[in-house]
Amino acid sequence: MAQVGKMAGKKVVVTGSGTGIGRGIALEMARQGADVVLHYSRSSEGALSAVEEITKAGGKAIAFSADFREIDPLKELANKALEFLGGCDVLVNNAGITHNTSFEALEPKHFDTLINVNLRAQFFLTQALLPALVEAAPSYVINLTSVHAFAGMTEHTVYAATKGAIVALTRVLSLELIQKGVRVNAIAPGWIKVENQEAVVGDDFDWDNESKVVPTGFCGDPKDIAELTMFLASEESRYIVGQTLVADGGQLSIMPLTGDFRESRSVQYGKWYV
Repeated sequence: MAQVGKMAGKKVVVTGSGTGIGRGIALEMARQGADVVLHYSRSSEGALSAVEEITKAGGKAIAFSADFREIDPLKELANKALEFLGGCDVLVNNAGITHNTSFEALEPKHFDTLINVNLRAQFFLTQALLPALVEAAPSYVINLTSVHAFAGMTEHTVYAATKGAIVALTRVLSLELIQKGVRVNAIAPGWIKVENQEAVVGDDFDWDNESKVVPTGFCGDPKDIAELTMFLASEESRYIVGQTLVADGGQLSIMPLTGDFRESRSVQYGKWYV
């Protein structure tokens, strides 16, 4: 990763970057010239292979493990990241987990784990890195949320609650931090093809056919989110503050209960008016 490009000289922390979207963001940030700290909880293989790929190409990167269910590992991650990078220009709060369980079967341990990893970790890691972000201003915080913040899916009560909370957190935090030169925004991905989902749906899943329900005709790739992240982590987006940008291939644009959006309507409304 040559030290040229949109992110040249930038110091970036990406959480949850051992797989999927986070890994894609870290790789693209490095490709565009950034020094990168990758964080992982369990997926050490993906994080370490990304570091190897970056360093072999001439970039600077390292991976640290931290359990986001607890507060102390967050602070330790922040300290290690600052020691390695020497500062922080961009924080990408990507780490998150899902767990689909019926409301009746949901246990406190499920609730606490999702709240702590998906929401609390974003809050307190941003807080821990804030002095460095202020020193580097203009600097950027990008929070990853989900289309689950805006539309419902059964058995995802707590997951959706965390994602909706991230939207509200982003909105309010942006008002406080813009005064310090730190711009906060969020991204809500729709259906993105990542390895964790591939493992769940199995080898027989027909991605090409199933993804036709998305208006674009295909589901997204981590690079789609990485490109948007880089836009929000630059002065190209200098007039965007506190917003959640949806990247879902048109998924949320479809009105439910109206049939296949590609089909013409079989009835004509209002023909006696116009």
